[in-house]
Amino acid sequence: MAIAQEISFRLEQLILDGGLAPEQKMPSERQLATRLGVSRAVIREALHELQGRGVIETRHGKGSFVSQIVSTNEEHTDDGPLLHMFNGHPRTLYDLLEVREQLEGQAAYLAAKRATPQDLHRITKAFSKLDQTDPLTNAKPDHNFHQAIVEASHNPVLVHVLNGLKNLMLLTVQASVANLNPREEMRNKITTQHRRLYQAIMARKPESAKRLATAHVRFVNESMKEIERQGTKIIRVSLDRA
Repeated sequence: MAIAQEISFRLEQLILDGGLAPEQKMPSERQLATRLGVSRAVIREALHELQGRGVIETRHGKGSFVSQIVSTNEEHTDDGPLLHMFNGHPRTLYDLLEVREQLEGQAAYLAAKRATPQDLHRITKAFSKLDQTDPLTNAKPDHNFHQAIVEASHNPVLVHVLNGLKNLMLLTVQASVANLNPREEMRNKITTQHRRLYQAIMARKPESAKRLATAHVRFVNESMKEIERQGTKIIRVSLDRA
């Protein structure tokens, strides 16, 4: 039924727009039918379609729930259907950059305070690799540099959260490389930002490291928004290529 497909799309948009959060219980069929102005049979079919795609899951005796963003399968930690759905949403790139700005700023602060000599060696190795790689194809070295800083924070919750979203976070780096690095002025600014962040962590200056990490991600975010405001279409890399 076309109407059921339309309802499943509307429910999907509700999830993407934050009206229903991952792992939140779905309203009952009756509530959804009243809210969306359709029959319970249509709601049931729409929910069945979403369940078939893994967007929602039914728990016996408890009802239907929005799926987790990240799969709990240890062998496939980034392939959850909801993850792919968010990847296709135009706003997700900027939502992720907002998350990166806050969490990586804190990670840099903690890394500057807590990094062991081994951590500093890994950060140095990652920075050197980034510095030596062609800036037009350096998404993974860029991501690995930031990841080394996160791991040096020695905050297992922070590491777990960012690791759980590692492919989506990599997409933000790929988008930065694809859209900003071809522009010489922006590329030079990003290179300088990375170097200053590296130096602040090596010098064990937590406040400076936090400020620099936050400013770097904010620069990427605002620069891509400005490109879009000027009428240029932003290149969004597919999760399948991450």
